[in-house]
Amino acid sequence: MRHLLLLSLLVACSLPGFLRAADTPNVLFIVADDLNCALGPYGDGAAVTPNLDRLAKRGLVFNRAYCQQAVCNPSRSSFLTGLRPNTVGVDDLRKSFRESAVGGSTLITLPQHFKNNGYFCQDIGKIFHNTGETQDRRSWSIDEVLFKGTHADDTVYKNTPEALRKLPPMKSPVTEGLDVPDTAYRDGQIANLAAAMLRDYQGTTQPFFLAVGFWRPHLPFVAPKKYWDLYDPDKIPLPVNPYPPEAVPELAMHPSGEIRGYGVKKENKNADFTTEEVRHFRHGYYASISFMDAQIGEILDGLEDGGHLDDTIVCFTSDHGFHIGEHSLWGKTSNFELDARVPLIIADPRKTAGHGQETNAFAELVDLYPTLATLSGIEGNLNKRLEGDDLSPVVEDPTASVKDAAFSQHQHPFYGSEKNWKAWGYSIRTDRWRYTEWRAIDGGEILAQELYDHASDPHETINVAAKHPPEVATLAEKLEQQFPSVKNAE
Repeated sequence: MRHLLLLSLLVACSLPGFLRAADTPNVLFIVADDLNCALGPYGDGAAVTPNLDRLAKRGLVFNRAYCQQAVCNPSRSSFLTGLRPNTVGVDDLRKSFRESAVGGSTLITLPQHFKNNGYFCQDIGKIFHNTGETQDRRSWSIDEVLFKGTHADDTVYKNTPEALRKLPPMKSPVTEGLDVPDTAYRDGQIANLAAAMLRDYQGTTQPFFLAVGFWRPHLPFVAPKKYWDLYDPDKIPLPVNPYPPEAVPELAMHPSGEIRGYGVKKENKNADFTTEEVRHFRHGYYASISFMDAQIGEILDGLEDGGHLDDTIVCFTSDHGFHIGEHSLWGKTSNFELDARVPLIIADPRKTAGHGQETNAFAELVDLYPTLATLSGIEGNLNKRLEGDDLSPVVEDPTASVKDAAFSQHQHPFYGSEKNWKAWGYSIRTDRWRYTEWRAIDGGEILAQELYDHASDPHETINVAAKHPPEVATLAEKLEQQFPSVKNAE
């Protein structure tokens, strides 16, 4: 790994013909995995996230940021190309946008756009999805620093010889809280490498685009013991909305198979979790967040030690949200607010109006491409196919707004063969409402509708679609404009 870093510096310092303009910022792009808004900057009183709090004080917190599909590869393929999932053609964990998108072989990705404009671009960790066919070497100046394998592989349990394991055979435990150093896990190693790159990247006239992708807090919920110890296990809050919404269509729900695929006893695979299990799993999620937060702190320290704090845009987000017992769900892959909504903090040292502020302006992850390009001054030759909006006016003025809604989508049931898919759920989130329309995979007819009133029901506990026909009609029309149904697309 050290050799890779040295190579990166050699490459960065040897590329000729680029003189960095005084107003050309670096970009540090940090992406978490399966992170909802259970964070200090978003008002979560239980979360211990001092470093994200620190970042928020020098940046702008977007309260209404949304992914385009709440699962890893589709979401990442979308925001890294600036195209919505239907356009980029990635709707599962295996497809490559280079093969699925029309003209995919010639698409210019977000980091590739920066590379083409003279930036040294490096990826450390999980930015594109972690399976081999979803990597994209052409987006980077040097080889990606990857950590291959599954999330279950990132456990002490899995890396202990079978004969020495104290637990029975399983994919991995749901949780792990051992007294080990941070570098026992990938995120600790990723942070070390990223911080070293930032400290070493000095004396060059070429700006950098460093993308850092963390694996946490994705299942399994693992973190060194010291991060578990930040929380009193008896005071971990239980879900405020632990039951499925009233009148929710069955299509909107899923069996939480992701968490049940880990160390849950076979006889309990379909059983409801006990209160103790719910609290423990939530404890693990918070501990994983605090572990990741500490790694962000190390990277921010490296940014400052390298002398880049005042000339680097920092963008932090997650690929999608996550349920930890709310709506009876564990995991992502839904169209509910908790899965669609993501944290987003943009800290531009030159845009002081937004420092320490928050905004209620709508943002979508597909907007990141044009926004970061504009803030960096390389928007002049942007791909005209981009489907996101430039959020830089909001970074300039947190009271500004560039859109009045956010859109997301998901098919159900997601896991397993495409032959099992029954419907696509398309969702629109406006200032007051979240409306979701479930359309049959074959034929496109509407199978079910959901409407949640965030003015009176921010936790989405009651589907009120039947009570508000005018609102449903209006929102359905807007949804049709974004996602034309089969009958109108022909």
